[in-house]
Amino acid sequence: MNPHSPAAPILEALAREGPLTGAELFDATGLERFTLWKTCLDHPDIEWKVVGRRYLRLDRTVEGYGRLSPSIKREFLTYTVLGLKDQSAEVNRRSRSLGEEIRRISREKFLLARVRLRSVVEDVVGSDRCRDGVCFVIAGDIVFDMAHAVPRPEVTTGKMVRGSDLDIVIIARDGIPEADLDVLDKAILREKFHLLTHPTYREEIDYIIKPVSRVERQLKFDTFEHMVACKILDEGKYLLGSRPLFDEVKALVEAAGVPARLRHLEEEALRYRRAGEQKLKASRTEPSLEVLHRYFYTREETPEIY
Repeated sequence: MNPHSPAAPILEALAREGPLTGAELFDATGLERFTLWKTCLDHPDIEWKVVGRRYLRLDRTVEGYGRLSPSIKREFLTYTVLGLKDQSAEVNRRSRSLGEEIRRISREKFLLARVRLRSVVEDVVGSDRCRDGVCFVIAGDIVFDMAHAVPRPEVTTGKMVRGSDLDIVIIARDGIPEADLDVLDKAILREKFHLLTHPTYREEIDYIIKPVSRVERQLKFDTFEHMVACKILDEGKYLLGSRPLFDEVKALVEAAGVPARLRHLEEEALRYRRAGEQKLKASRTEPSLEVLHRYFYTREETPEIY
């Protein structure tokens, strides 16, 4: 084996430490991320196992808006276990352990959102009206059991947070006084700041409050923003508040034909992903930055809740 080959430090790290995630292998070798991914992909003595699933993400930079999440880079670093061919049993064990960890993180984030926001609702003025006429919907990585805790900077403050954010949509029946919703909004904003800055949590809540009438307008699925809103409502799970309102909103989403439209986008996103993977796999030299950013890295996720 050529000691100067990028495969050399990879094989040495795996032989020394056993199966590693892509991120752990990156830390152990110091190789550039695409070089690491491509070398592992092409090497006959390295096997890998991907944990979790892929799901639709809407992205303005992609033709047709649909791509799959996690990105190739994120999937490799966070959700992939790599090992040598003679470490198959260890790779399987580590993969099961990683899957359990990801599901645990998802459950903990879900429960944290429920407990902290329930306390907010119980404390606000007009809480009876909020409980009866407002529902909280959680979406994002958490609902797919794909939440992670990899530290990342929060966009507005630069503070480091624990991976996946808590995507929350609060839907209110038309007619709930604006004053009540304003009080609720301010209370959630205070909780957002508390979770963001408290060293025990370091979690980011990304949320929006909107009336049912706005949901009905968004179900037209006629702009990028409306498509994102529809996707969130389709994938979203009940968190707290009015369960009847949650069920009514889900019925509206179904009646508008949103699930079928999203499945079509997901099929397009799968084709886009496969084309990108083939282009990257076929490259004999490092692809251009334009190709890497289009297919391998993709842009960092930014809050887009409408």
